[in-house]
Order: sequence, then C-alpha cells, then structure tokens
Amino acid sequence: MARITPLEPPYAPEIDEALRKWMPPDVAHEPLILFRTLHRNPELASRMRVLGAGLLAHGSLPPRDREIVIDRVCARAGCQYEWGVHVATFAEAVGLTPEQIDATVSGDPAPWSPKDRLLVNAVDELHDSAEISQPTWEALARHYDEPQLLELLVLAGWYRLISQLINSIAPDNEPWAPPFPT
Repeated sequence: MARITPLEPPYAPEIDEALRKWMPPDVAHEPLILFRTLHRNPELASRMRVLGAGLLAHGSLPPRDREIVIDRVCARAGCQYEWGVHVATFAEAVGLTPEQIDATVSGDPAPWSPKDRLLVNAVDELHDSAEISQPTWEALARHYDEPQLLELLVLAGWYRLISQLINSIAPDNEPWAPPFPT
C-alpha cells in the first residue's frame, strides 16, 4: 500500500496542466502514479520535472547507453516500479534484447558487449562506493567526452534518487509495466 496516495482525476486545472507536461503527447494511460504522487507537492514536482525531462529528452548520451544505466541503477536499488516503467517504455525502442533486460537485474555479463559491461560496471561501482574507480573512469573516457561523463554521473545519481523516493513512498506498480524477472 502506498504511503502517499497519488492524486486521482478529476485534477485541479493547474495540476492537470502540470501532469500533461510530464507525459508524452497521445499516451493511452493516466499520468504515472509517481507523477501523480509527486504532485501532492506541485512546487517540488515542477523543479524535478526540469532535470528528469532534460536527462531523458535532451541528453547527449546515446539512448541505449542511457537506458542501460537507468535500468541497472533501478535494479541495483531494488526499484521495480521505475525499472518496469523504463523497460516497458524504452527498452525495445533502444534495442535492448530480453536477455539484456534480464541482465540489468541479474548482473549476468553474458549478453553485454564490452562497452555495455563497462556501463553496468560503472553503475555497480557507483552503487557500491558512490564513486567510479580510476580504471573504470579511464575506460569510460575512451567512449565518452567530458560532458557525457558528467551526464552519466548525474543520470545515475538522479535515478538513484528516484529509486529511493519510489521505494520509500511504496506506490503500486503501473499495471502495464513488467516486474523484475525471477
């Protein structure tokens, strides 16, 4: 049971307008439970939307790399809700295979290319120690420029924050989002 109940329609006009900004146009479902919960504090939600939308829609990391990072961060943090939303929304579109999607949770290195394994390893280091080791940093720097390296760090940190938020408010999973693989 959710610790904070998400808003339900009908929404006040200003909340309805704000929620529409969070969702892509022509979506067939209600705004995400997370977004409806965040709008219990509209001012905080509006500040969060800027960074979250910027990382997803305006980042310089390749979309596939971005999703590997997001999915692994959410999996390591035990955040099935956000992992499922991203898998349902982005995984296939960015070319992740079912085996790779499962490996974001299991940590299995088999389905990954060396570059993909590097991203998974970087996320694991951040999760375990809140820093990236020098060897991993040097390997990442062979694939990404400095602006992308900064973005990677912020992306991983943002989704750690989102995972902590979701795990703490305990919303129900979106009915259309898959659960973690068994």
